[in-house]
Amino acid sequence: MNLHTLLASLHPVGSVPFADVEITSIENDNRKVQQGSLFICVKGYTVDGHDFAAAAVENGAVAVLAERNLELEVPVIIVKNTTRAMAVLADAFYDHPTQKLHLIGITGTNGKTTTSHLIEKIFADMGKKTGLIGTMYTKIGETIFETKNTTPESLTLQKTFKKMVDEQVEVAVMEVSSHALDMGRVHGCDYNTAVFTNLTQDHLDYHQTMEEYKRAKGLLFSQLGNAFLQQTPKFAVLNVDDEATKVYTKSTAAHILTYGIDHNADLRAINISMNAGGTKFDLITPMGTEKLSIQLIGKFSVYNVLASIGVALVYGVPIKQIITSIEEVKGVSGRFELVDAGQSFPVIVDYAHTPDSLENVLKTVQQFAKKRIFVVVGCGGDRDRTKRPLMAKIACTYATDPIFTSDNPRSEDPKEILKEMEAGVSGETYQVIVDRKAAIINAINVAEPGDVILIAGKGHETYQQIGHEILDFDDRIVAKEAIKGRQGCI
Repeated sequence: MNLHTLLASLHPVGSVPFADVEITSIENDNRKVQQGSLFICVKGYTVDGHDFAAAAVENGAVAVLAERNLELEVPVIIVKNTTRAMAVLADAFYDHPTQKLHLIGITGTNGKTTTSHLIEKIFADMGKKTGLIGTMYTKIGETIFETKNTTPESLTLQKTFKKMVDEQVEVAVMEVSSHALDMGRVHGCDYNTAVFTNLTQDHLDYHQTMEEYKRAKGLLFSQLGNAFLQQTPKFAVLNVDDEATKVYTKSTAAHILTYGIDHNADLRAINISMNAGGTKFDLITPMGTEKLSIQLIGKFSVYNVLASIGVALVYGVPIKQIITSIEEVKGVSGRFELVDAGQSFPVIVDYAHTPDSLENVLKTVQQFAKKRIFVVVGCGGDRDRTKRPLMAKIACTYATDPIFTSDNPRSEDPKEILKEMEAGVSGETYQVIVDRKAAIINAINVAEPGDVILIAGKGHETYQQIGHEILDFDDRIVAKEAIKGRQGCI
């Protein structure tokens, strides 16, 4: 693409020499620059892309987008904000890919991953080729790619969407984090449907206040657009049981479909019953009442199912077909995942890393635990410190045998993190075992038939970050090895 043609998407932009420069790729990492690249200087938390502009030119960049003048031998285009400009240019360079997809975005503190997988399953069962972007991975059709962030930065995102379009993907489902919304990573994404799961405390290290956190999540709904398009209507699927829905209802001009359990909604679950094998409930819809028997456990799972049903209904999928797809789902990796190595007590691994998600999971465990409830839980380093005593308090409130341990301490001293957790449970009974592997082994070695063990916080993650080291660590593997190593557990 000609540089001037590409820059026509930016308004205004100064004159640029060398009008015949051809751009073959856009990069914001100088190590990925090739001959013909446009290099975008982005200021990060730890590094400034402007410092690598000269290296990018040496690697073949034929133009540079920057926020200040740079003495280089290629055109330097100066804009006020390169991050915002990058989103615009990426969308233009990849030929506006999300306008060629049915794009579904899911935001909320908890439930995004499970909901996205449920939705993807429904559409795949319809015979649609699907794409998925989220915490665990990016998926195009049946091919899986690793991902670094829940929602990638705009350049990676638009490149991924272009790949989806090239591979004839029809429906794309993605998790949309509050960070991504606040930073503008999803600028240029043309969503057809936006989903809200819930809003509870998380990421206050970044957002500082719950009001700011709520505002950031709300951007997904306010950015759905203001036009009523008959051919491609926009929808907001909202959890009516969460107070934030009142704000998001006012934030969007899109058509609204509500779901809930505790309050009247367009889709409502009643008569919920559950056991260790799954959950049953009656689904009230505008078309009548249906009975569901899902293999997922817990009230939080019912909310995720309701949200996915809502998305499928606004797309026009028949309700019977939706139910058939959902009832086939056995679970999502690291989300209330049972670890079975032949032991006589349930061991569950769950991604619960917020106060609300930990409380929800423990309340669910209480419904089928016959004796003791062990919970192995920690808090990540370099993240929201205010939730540490809250997590500990919830563990002591809903579990009989809490064990506090390391999660991903990152640059913090894990012992100091645990002290901050302990500050919330003065006078309570609990154990502190700093080493996570030792904590898991300890719980498994003392558990008896009728007990339940919940290993919370890391879920699907296969690593533990200690300092600058990324170590192999999978709660599920550690638990299986501990079970097999225990004498007389079967």
